[in-house]
Amino acid sequence: MPQFYPTPENDEWWGKGFTEWTNVGKAQPLFKGHYQPKVPTDLGYYDLRIPEVRIEQAKLAADAGIEGFCYWHYWFSGYRLLDRVFEEVLETGKPDFPFCLCWANHSWYAKTWKADIADKLLIKQEYPGREDYINHFYALLPAFRDERYIRVDNKPLFAIFAPKDIPNVKEFICLWNELALKNGLSGIHFVAFTFFEEDIELFLKLGFDAVTYDCIKGIFDDRIFFSVCFRKLIKKILGIPRKYKYEEYTKYLLNHVDFKKKQLYPCVLPNFDHSPRSQKNGLILTNSTPEKWGELLGNVLMRMTENTKDSRHNILFIKAWNEWGEGNYLEPDLKYGNGFLNVMRDLMEEYR
Repeated sequence: MPQFYPTPENDEWWGKGFTEWTNVGKAQPLFKGHYQPKVPTDLGYYDLRIPEVRIEQAKLAADAGIEGFCYWHYWFSGYRLLDRVFEEVLETGKPDFPFCLCWANHSWYAKTWKADIADKLLIKQEYPGREDYINHFYALLPAFRDERYIRVDNKPLFAIFAPKDIPNVKEFICLWNELALKNGLSGIHFVAFTFFEEDIELFLKLGFDAVTYDCIKGIFDDRIFFSVCFRKLIKKILGIPRKYKYEEYTKYLLNHVDFKKKQLYPCVLPNFDHSPRSQKNGLILTNSTPEKWGELLGNVLMRMTENTKDSRHNILFIKAWNEWGEGNYLEPDLKYGNGFLNVMRDLMEEYR
């Protein structure tokens, strides 16, 4: 997540000096035992324009057994947002740490979190067609050619957050693969991101090489009538967001991810708390501790190594490294220190 430095757009939309830390720092506990605000320790409230911070992030990740960063990438018909961090990583060669990109291809809104008040559109994601697809490819070609770029079957891995939003996504995939071959690459390894289990086969049929499945919404989209009514009542009376135990998330993930499927890259969350951005309208996983994280990660690694012998496709996405505004991060904090990273380090050593 690159939004840890001020930009002119965020200054205009949210106020002078806005960064991801703005919401993180002002968050308040909404119920007994609610861990807020979350406070970073080793890296502090960092500014990602500082190269030393980026180098230290990579060192922390590598020490924990993480083998690369996936950077959010923002492209709006040639207009780019929050691109300074990755461009400096690309130009300077530092940190010397593998990376890939995921296109966050959604429009930006100032959300009201109220059903009766419309969200304000800040910048719209549009798809003007072939020329824009070509311009987009060539804008990223220097990254694809970088020796640090993560490859699968010698193809740069490029993920897309909202595949359904791209008109004729098959054409987009075919065009980029043609351009890749024309420019000396072996093609592009396209990965579709999804929250929905039923979309996995659809995206593979559309031409994606793989799908990464984040099943968090399977927990939050609770369709049991009485449970839904009860949670809505509690939210209305007490102002408490929808919350679920981390153990519920673990159980759901282990029961709904097909670890035998070669083209499915699991996506796991160490924690989640959206309330810094959405207050009482947020969604929260409670009781996410380093120990609970270790139980989930250990189970996932065991199943992956049992079922996927081809290491080229033995890929696991962790979401996220530093989504502090969603309470979704691995970086050290005041409560747990390096606990989440230490657990991961030990498990990665065991399964390496």
